[in-house]
Amino acid sequence: MKTENQAAAVSGTEFRSTKEVETSLKTRMEKAITDLQHEMASIRTGRASLGILDHIRVDYYGTPTPLNQVANLHVPEPSLITLQPWDVSQIGAIERAIRISDLGLNPANDGKLIRLPIPPLTEERRKELVKKLHHGAEHHRVAVRNIRRDGNEAVKKLLKDKKITEDDEKKALDEIQKLTDVYMQKIDQASKSKEKDILEIK
Repeated sequence: MKTENQAAAVSGTEFRSTKEVETSLKTRMEKAITDLQHEMASIRTGRASLGILDHIRVDYYGTPTPLNQVANLHVPEPSLITLQPWDVSQIGAIERAIRISDLGLNPANDGKLIRLPIPPLTEERRKELVKKLHHGAEHHRVAVRNIRRDGNEAVKKLLKDKKITEDDEKKALDEIQKLTDVYMQKIDQASKSKEKDILEIK
C-alpha cells in the first residue's frame, strides 16, 4: 500500500528537470533501504539485540507504548536482555507483551527486573527466519522497481512537455537505471549479511 501512495505522490509532482526527478528517486530509494534495515533489525539472530524488541508494544494504561519508553533495556551478555521497568507496577504488562509477540521468548522477573534469555535458534526456526528475511527483501526490491518506473514516467513526461530533449531523456533514463542497480545491490548486501547472522551457530 505504501508504495502505491508513494507512486501517487510522485505522479502528482510537477518536475522541472531530470535532476529533480533523480533527487526525488534517490530520497525514496534511500527510504526503502532504511525501512528494510529497520525491518531486518526486528528479525532475531542467535545473539541478543535490542532491535528485536522494536516492534513490541506494551499496553501502558490503555496506550500501546514501545518497550524502550516503559523500561531501560540492556544487553549484559550475548544471550541475555534485561528490562528494568520505570514503573514496577507495569512488569506484568511488559512480560505479557513479550510473551504474545512472535519472538518465541520466555521472560522471567524477580519483581523488579525482567530477564529475557535469548536461546539458540533451532535449525527449523533459522529456516523460517531466513524465509521471512527473503520475503522482506523481495518486497523492498519491488518498491525500488516501482520507484524506478515512476522516475521513468516522470522523465518521459518532461520530454512530452518539451522541457527536455531526447538526449536528456536517454541520459536520465540511464542514470535512473544506474541508481536502481545501486539500491538493488544494497538490498542484496543487507539481506546476505543478515542471513549470515541468522545461520551462524554460536
